Amino acid sequence: MQHLLVGCGAGFSGDRTDAAAPVVATLIRRGLPAALIFENLAERTLASAQLVKRRDPGAGYEPQLDAQLRPVLADCLAHGIAIVSNMGAANPRAAAAHVVRIAAELGLPAPRIAVIEGDDLSDERGAAVLAGLLPQGRRHGFVSANVYQGAFEIAQALREGAQLVITGRVADPALVLGPAIAHYGWQPNEWDRLAGATMAGHLLECSAQVTGGYFADPGFKDVPGLERVGYPIAEIEPDGSCTVSKAEGTGGRVDLPVVKEQLLYEIHDPAAYLTPDVVADITQATLAQVGPDLVRLSGVRGHPRPATLKALVYYEGGWLGEAEISYAGPNAQARARLAAQIVRARMGPQVELRADLIGVLSLFNDDAGRALSEQAPGACDDVRLRLAIRHADEREVDRLLREVTALWLCGPAGGGGVRTAKRQRLSNLACLVPREDAPARHVFVEHAA
Repeated sequence: MQHLLVGCGAGFSGDRTDAAAPVVATLIRRGLPAALIFENLAERTLASAQLVKRRDPGAGYEPQLDAQLRPVLADCLAHGIAIVSNMGAANPRAAAAHVVRIAAELGLPAPRIAVIEGDDLSDERGAAVLAGLLPQGRRHGFVSANVYQGAFEIAQALREGAQLVITGRVADPALVLGPAIAHYGWQPNEWDRLAGATMAGHLLECSAQVTGGYFADPGFKDVPGLERVGYPIAEIEPDGSCTVSKAEGTGGRVDLPVVKEQLLYEIHDPAAYLTPDVVADITQATLAQVGPDLVRLSGVRGHPRPATLKALVYYEGGWLGEAEISYAGPNAQARARLAAQIVRARMGPQVELRADLIGVLSLFNDDAGRALSEQAPGACDDVRLRLAIRHADEREVDRLLREVTALWLCGPAGGGGVRTAKRQRLSNLACLVPREDAPARHVFVEHAA
C-alpha cells in the first residue's frame, strides 16, 4: 500500500495564511495519497471563540478560515487531498457553511464536508455531566465546556467520502491520526501504530516549530531563510513510523536538533503521553537523519487509551485591562516608577495592579511586584510602563485606563504614547469526563446556512 502524506497549513489561530500553498504544491508533486491539516485551536483560542459565539450565534469559528482555505481549496479538491481542521472551534457547522460559500464563490461544486460534534458540553446536558466533577466554587458563572475528542470519528467521516472534516475540540494529533486510520484501516487496539501516527501528529501540530520556527537563536541555533520558513509534511508508514520534511523551495531546516525539540514539546511524561486514542511511549523511539531536511521517527510504542477524556471548563473570569505609557531620556526608569506609584495611590490599596517596566523587568516580573520592588533603579534611557488589572467589575478596569491616560498631564515629565485596552476574560480548569458521557459523532453539511 502506498504511504500517506500529511501536510500542515497552520499551527495556531493567527498563523501565516500563505504557508499552505507551498505545502499543497509539494503534496501534489509527490503524488502519494495526501491530507492537509490546519491546527487552529489553543485553550485561549477556544475560550475566545465561545465568547464570540455568545454574542453572535453564527460566528465562533476560526476568523482566518477564509484566508487559509480560499488559496488551496480548489487544488485540494481537484487532487483528492482531504482537508482536516479544528477551525470549527466553538461553531463547526457555521464554519462548514462558510466553506460551502467559498466553494460557490470559486465556482467549485459543493464539497462533501463532515462536521465532528460531541465535544461541546455547554448545554444543560453537559452541565449535568460536569456538575459532580467540578469544585464547588467553580459551579457558578459557567459559560461552556469542551471535551478533547479523538481521531476515529474523523477517520470514519473520511471513509464515507468527506473531502473536508471540520472539528471543534479534538486532541491536536488526532488531525493527523484520523487520516492515517482511514488510509490504513487501523483498528482501535493497534496501539503501536496509533501511537506512532499520534507522534507524527504531535510533530506537525505546531506548524513551523518542527521546521525551524521557534528554534532560532542567532549564533547558537541558526535557521536559514526563516522569513520564508516552510511548513512540515509527514510521510506516514503502515507501522506508524514517519519521515518529516517540509514544503519544497522554502526556508527553514528539518534536522535532529529541531525535531527533537518539537518531539519533547509539552510532553510531561515521555513514557505516557495521554491522548483520547492511545497512550504513546517515546522512551525507546529513534530519530534518524535520512537525508537533507528529512528526519525519520520510529520505535514509538503504544498502550491502551485512557478510560476518560480531558475536558476544559470555562467560567466567567471578569475583565482584564492593560495600559501603557513610555518614558525616555535621563532618569527614565525613575519617572516610570513614579508613574506607577501615582496610579497605585489613585486606585487605592484594595485594587491589585501589576506593574511592568518593559525594557527593565517584565517577563521575569511577578504579579505582586516583589521582583520590581527588590530591584534597585538603574540607568535606562527607554522604558515603557505597563499597568494591568484583573477585576470582576468592568468599572474598576475603566478607572485604571483613565488614570493612566491622565498621566499625560498629571504624571512625571515626558510621558507619552499611551495605549489602553480591555477585554472580557474566561477562566478555565480541566477535569476528566467518562468517554461514554461525550460520544463523538459526525454529520455532513453540504449547504450554506
